[in-house]
Amino acid sequence: MANLQSTFLGIKSPNPFWLASAPPTDKKTNVIRAFEAGWGGVVWKTLGTQVKNVSSRYSALNYGRKAVGFNNIELISDRPLEVNLREIREVLKLFPDRAMIISLMADNNRKNWHEMVKKAQDTGAHGLELNFGCPHGMVERGMGAAVGQDPEIAKMVVEWVMEVANIPVITKLTPNVHSAVPGAIAAFEGGTNGLSLINTIQSVTGIDLDTLIPNPNVGGQSVFGGYCGPAVKPIALKMVTTIAQEERLRNIPISGIGGVTTWKDAVEFMLLGASNVQVCTAAMIYGFKIVTDLCDGMSNWMDERGYTSINDFVGLSVPRITKWEQLDINFHIEANINQEKCIHCGLCYISCEDTSHQAITVERGNPYNTYTIKEEECVGCNLCKIVCPVNDCITMVEHRKGSEYLNWIEYQKRGLPLNDH
Repeated sequence: MANLQSTFLGIKSPNPFWLASAPPTDKKTNVIRAFEAGWGGVVWKTLGTQVKNVSSRYSALNYGRKAVGFNNIELISDRPLEVNLREIREVLKLFPDRAMIISLMADNNRKNWHEMVKKAQDTGAHGLELNFGCPHGMVERGMGAAVGQDPEIAKMVVEWVMEVANIPVITKLTPNVHSAVPGAIAAFEGGTNGLSLINTIQSVTGIDLDTLIPNPNVGGQSVFGGYCGPAVKPIALKMVTTIAQEERLRNIPISGIGGVTTWKDAVEFMLLGASNVQVCTAAMIYGFKIVTDLCDGMSNWMDERGYTSINDFVGLSVPRITKWEQLDINFHIEANINQEKCIHCGLCYISCEDTSHQAITVERGNPYNTYTIKEEECVGCNLCKIVCPVNDCITMVEHRKGSEYLNWIEYQKRGLPLNDH
C-alpha cells in the first residue's frame, strides 16, 4: 500500500499536496475548508505591508477547455497583518498534523525582513516561503520579481532572513528570467533551506475586441498579470529540471509549482526533482475536493509501480533529459496507422502533406478514404500522432538506422553525410 506521507525540510504532512500562496490561502475560512478536504499543507497568502487590491483581478485563456491559462493581478494579502497572524495560530491549533508555511514579502531592507520573519515565526508556523516572484506589483518597492530577477539582491535578502530564521526557509523563484539557475544558486549561497518554483509568468491573456481593453479590465485599463494554470506546466517542468540538474543545487529540496491539475501532473514534477507540489489554479476552478483525486491517483499509480514511498520516484526522470548533441542519431521511429481504429478524418494526411514531410498517401474511396504511411519518407516527427483524434490509432514503431549509439558530436567527427535523406 502506497504511503503518501511527505517530509519536506523536516516538515511533515499526510500527503505531498500543498495549496500555493494565492487567494485560496488568504484566510482562516478557506484554509480550514482545504484541510477538511484533505490537503497536506498550505502556503498562507503572502504577508507584508498591507496593500489595496483592484477590481477586476482575473482573466483566462480558453483554448479547447475552460481556463487552460489563468491570469491574476491580485497582490499580496490586503488584510491586516495581525488578523492574518492570529488566524494562522488558530488554524495551527485545529490542524497540528498539516504543514503551515507562511509566504513573506517585506520592504527591501534588513530591519523590515527581520521584523516580518520574527512575527511569522511567533505563530508556530512550520516554515517560511520568501516571495521573490510576484511579477505584476510591488516592484516599485524593490519587492517580488525585482528581488528574484537580481541574484545579488536575492542572496542579500536570504542572508537577512537567515540571520533570524529558526524554522525552515523556502525561496520562491521567479520564471521571468532567462534561467532560474542563477537566482537559485544565489538563494542557496544566501542560506535558504529549500526552493519553490515557478511563480507566475508575466502575461496578457487577451483583449476584448468590442472595447479594445486588455483583460482583466480595471476601469478601462489593464496591466501585465501573473500567468498560471495548465498552460504553464511545460515551462515549470523545464525550470524545475534545470535546478535538479545543477550540480551545486543537487541536494536542495524543491517544491514544484505550475499548472498541477491532476495526479499525473504531480508525478511528473516529482519525477523531475520536486519533493512535493503546490496547487492553486486547479483548486480555484474545481474546488478543494480535487485533492481526493490527486491522492487516489498518485496512490494507485504507486501501487501499480511497486513504490511504497514518494521518495522512491523523486528525480528518477532527471537523467533522461540531456543535451541535444548527446541524442542518438541512429534511433529512428516511423508512424503506423491502425486501419481498424482509423475514422478516416484525414487530419494526419492534411498536417503531414501541408506542413511536414509528405509521408502519408491517400487512396480515395467510397464511402471513405484510406491513409497509409510512406515508410521511406517518414522521419518519425510525431505530428500525425499528435493531431489524430483517436487514441492509439497512430503509433510510432522503432526502426533504427544503425545498431550503435551515435550522437551529433561523433557524427561530425566521422565526417558522415548530412544529405542522406
